[in-house]
Amino acid sequence: MNYNRDQKIAYFSMEIGLSSKVPTYSGGLGILAGDTLKAAADMQFPIVGVTLLPTKGYFFQKISDKKQEEKPMAWHVDDFLEHAQANVQVEIANESVNIGCWVYEIIGPDDFVVPILFLTTDLPENSDHAKEYTAELYGDGKDCRIAQEIILGIGGVRMLREMQFNAIQKYHMNEGHSAFITVELQKQGNNLEQVRNKCLFTTHTPVPSGHDKFPTYQVEKYLSTELFDLLPQRTRDTGELNMTELALEHSGFINGVAKQHTEVSKNMFPNFPIQSITNGVHAPTWVSPYFEDLYNKYAPGWQQDPSMLAKAMDIPLFEIQGAHRQAKKKIIDYVNATTNAGFDYDIFTLGWARRFTAYKRPEFLFADKDRLLQLTDKVGPIQIIYGGKAHPSDEEGKKLISEIIQLSAELDGKIKLAYITNYDMYLSKFMTSGVDVWLNTPLPPQEASGTSGMKCALNGIPQASVLDGWWVEGCREGETGWSFANPDELYKLLEHNIMPVFYNEQEKWAEIMQKSIAINGSYFNANRMFKEYIEKAYS
Repeated sequence: MNYNRDQKIAYFSMEIGLSSKVPTYSGGLGILAGDTLKAAADMQFPIVGVTLLPTKGYFFQKISDKKQEEKPMAWHVDDFLEHAQANVQVEIANESVNIGCWVYEIIGPDDFVVPILFLTTDLPENSDHAKEYTAELYGDGKDCRIAQEIILGIGGVRMLREMQFNAIQKYHMNEGHSAFITVELQKQGNNLEQVRNKCLFTTHTPVPSGHDKFPTYQVEKYLSTELFDLLPQRTRDTGELNMTELALEHSGFINGVAKQHTEVSKNMFPNFPIQSITNGVHAPTWVSPYFEDLYNKYAPGWQQDPSMLAKAMDIPLFEIQGAHRQAKKKIIDYVNATTNAGFDYDIFTLGWARRFTAYKRPEFLFADKDRLLQLTDKVGPIQIIYGGKAHPSDEEGKKLISEIIQLSAELDGKIKLAYITNYDMYLSKFMTSGVDVWLNTPLPPQEASGTSGMKCALNGIPQASVLDGWWVEGCREGETGWSFANPDELYKLLEHNIMPVFYNEQEKWAEIMQKSIAINGSYFNANRMFKEYIEKAYS
């Protein structure tokens, strides 16, 4: 471990996605955290990440009889992380639990290192049930969840001290899972004002059900008496601890992750000053190798400064078309090899991939199947790629996966539809660089930001989406993509504005791709986002 210990910011997130080979993430929140820390490494900013080490990963998705089944992920921690000789203890339900640490290093320019501390209770000195606390990401049940949040927040602060990260000035809580940081800082002798000066909070969830809440009796059972007594009096008065409110009350800086999401958050939490920093994605991670070659040629330096991608307006259109053609072949080949779907390189291809859950509305496109089929007769053929997992406890999400898979049979080859399993960062890069249009159908205003469409923009792929999350800021109608409010509007767009251009006006289509890169790719990236955190939050 060749990094120093002068990091000024500690970035806490329940999940951090760095690579498909390191299955320590479930989806957008974790990948956003990983992209944030990669941007910090690019900018040589002194930050350290803190997260949990799920030794069984999130889960390996198996489809059996059109239904999702979850299996543990098989991976070897020591292939990717280095064991740290450090150990701290926390009290969980009157039991002393040992926490160990593994370290992953993100290497930036000039060998600058951003270390990430992965906390684990899978230690021989722990009881069998304590070993399981960190085995799975978002462990099953509220008992496991509160234990994980004690380990992350309280154990994380103690591990930073144990490993001599003594220069930490601010603690960045990415969602409320790590909010127990605030009581641990009070235990160390900080008063409320000092805690607020040290803590900042990013909220991602625009619906009340998405914020962790624990009954007071459970908190009192799992938290040590000393720390429980430091919680706000309201926890005892109301009989409930809301982790988001705990973070809000103890943070000197609070932000939402898109302009619209910030307004939604202000309505949810009107007593707190919430600012806006729109998310972005890490350009070097998500740009396909074919576009990477183009950018190296026409926008040198783009890896460290993705705003240089505005120079995409200088790239000849035929070169953009050629790069996309290569990326499209890659995802089509993968789909055909794994699903036997018989996709064609030349057919208009829609992509929809994200967590399968009701508010994402994966079935939106098929609100009127007959009309969709008629559309193909009028304009041209369509093929559709779906991907994404449902949370193990989300039965409705699992049902939606089954319905989408069933649709491929019902369409009888008139519209080719493929569902790819185990959607991860590896497949995400394939899809967000290879489809022709990215489809996004959330129920407003429940999409906090959404980042998959940003990855597409980096690869010249326009998005067709409901106006929610970042798309409120990123949509330039007909230039970087399209917006719609209901299935009827989507069908009209496909019939009159999207597919005719794709099939009949190739130069105009290439211009839309070019603007997607130059306008959206150059702005909605993690380096721009992280600069805003430095300017607004960290300083």
